[in-house]
Amino acid sequence: MGSRDAGCDGIASIDGYDWSAISTELDAYGCAVLPGLLNPETCGELSSLYARDHGFRSRVVMGRHGFGMGEYKYWAYPLPGPVQALRIGLYFRLAPLANRWNQRLGEEVRYPDSHADFLALCHQSGQVRPTPLLLRYGPGDYNCLHQDLYGDWVFPLQVAVLLSEPGRDFTGGEFVITEQRPRMQSRAEVVPLRQGDGVIFAVHHRPLSGTRGTYRVNLRHGVSRLRTGQRHTLGIIFHDAV
Repeated sequence: MGSRDAGCDGIASIDGYDWSAISTELDAYGCAVLPGLLNPETCGELSSLYARDHGFRSRVVMGRHGFGMGEYKYWAYPLPGPVQALRIGLYFRLAPLANRWNQRLGEEVRYPDSHADFLALCHQSGQVRPTPLLLRYGPGDYNCLHQDLYGDWVFPLQVAVLLSEPGRDFTGGEFVITEQRPRMQSRAEVVPLRQGDGVIFAVHHRPLSGTRGTYRVNLRHGVSRLRTGQRHTLGIIFHDAV
């Protein structure tokens, strides 16, 4: 996929990925992996922040809401440097694909080139709370299949970055995505990730070409039960919340 040497804040060069191939993968399956998006040092630094209260706007215990088991914290503004850089850089690369998906689905909404301009639209609609989050799972924890919808403005793609190393830090806890096609049973896909890998995936639906035209396919994502250890994940959602 080209050069992915780490740049500022321990982030791989976003421009170094093969975005044509990534777009093809997203069109075909609704998800695509970005290997080595964060280096191990940055993964460890971000994971260690979970123990602090400073820098977060809220904490959610999943079991209290029927979301699964485990917990997560939403970052407050200003976001940590690597989180902000990923949100801006990845949005820029994904906005053209998001617009193409909307065109295929007959949606009138088009997303601006810059994430700042998109956030301005969110904030004008009352969606002002930051949505990037840090998740923590322990033995027996899991995340139910869900969609991250926080208001009228929804960017159709999001990214999760695995901050822990499978087999060393935890076992189990696979990222899972399901897809419901019209008049068909659901299709499930387990996405293998290593520490620092990111996965881009559809937030709620994507277009699918069929014999009778373009269909709207509904997707949900989650995490399977953790067997041992502890798993941290960074979630990058591009729209803000009401």
